[in-house]
Amino acid sequence: MAGMIEVRELCKRYGSTMAVDHLSFVAPPGVVTGFLGPNGAGKSTTLRMILGLDAPTSGSATVNGRAYRDLAAPMREVGALLDATAVHGARTVAGHLRWIAKAGNVPRRRVDEVLELVGLAGAAGRRIGGFSLGMQQRLGIAVALLGDPATLVLDEPVNGLDPSGIAWIRGLLRDLARQGRAILLSSHLMSEMQATADRVVVIGSGRLIADASVRELTAQSQPRVRVVAASLDRLSAVLRGARATVSPTEGGAVVVEGLDGARISAIAAAHDIALDELTPERPSLEEAYLHLTRETTQYRQPDRIPVGTTKGHQS
Repeated sequence: MAGMIEVRELCKRYGSTMAVDHLSFVAPPGVVTGFLGPNGAGKSTTLRMILGLDAPTSGSATVNGRAYRDLAAPMREVGALLDATAVHGARTVAGHLRWIAKAGNVPRRRVDEVLELVGLAGAAGRRIGGFSLGMQQRLGIAVALLGDPATLVLDEPVNGLDPSGIAWIRGLLRDLARQGRAILLSSHLMSEMQATADRVVVIGSGRLIADASVRELTAQSQPRVRVVAASLDRLSAVLRGARATVSPTEGGAVVVEGLDGARISAIAAAHDIALDELTPERPSLEEAYLHLTRETTQYRQPDRIPVGTTKGHQS
């Protein structure tokens, strides 16, 4: 396996709107690369240009060094899932996959292999029209894997999946990356992206904001520690005096930002305050993402609903 996606100075203009603005990044082999950004950031447009569905205004998007249209056997080089619901509901699962396999010159036996892989072997004879969104997602992933490609482009593949399905696709993508495949994964579920991706590319307003490992991004967050103590009010005051941010949380605890556990412990000991709990909390990709994209979110909502704006309730 030696897949690779390269985006170089990619631009896409629609009239006066620059949807993608000189975007550059690489999704290398053996890595799950997360592709993140607010609604309207240009993610879907970028994915469509990688897959040859939209033409760039300028720049390039290549798979294994070539534009998608120039791939000799595209299904065997890149598998894609952009819209799991874009299927003919009257077809059976097996019929749908056999039709696509034939179009891509893929051996028919591969249909049975991917059906087993995505957990749909028992539904091979069912019509797709009666499928839930989660089952359609599994079918879409089966289509992406049909040609056994070295490169995968997946847009929101966990939508509609139940917890066991989400855990399954997380393991599947990690296994595929270990085989040396390049995986470009778009999702709005930050917890899953943190658990699945090795690196993340973050864009906003069509421009690159960050390209780094998940560890590097989350390490930029302030250290945060959950603290429980008998004299919690006194400890909180002391910690605030040390320029820490102290916030109440559930379970009679506080969350301290700006000081690590060792420093908190030393301060508590110096003031003869016994600690019952001192637990470092793992920095969140969601927090890092929200911080990075705070200036590029198109659709913002107020922090609270102003009094008098709600309708339909009368006392």
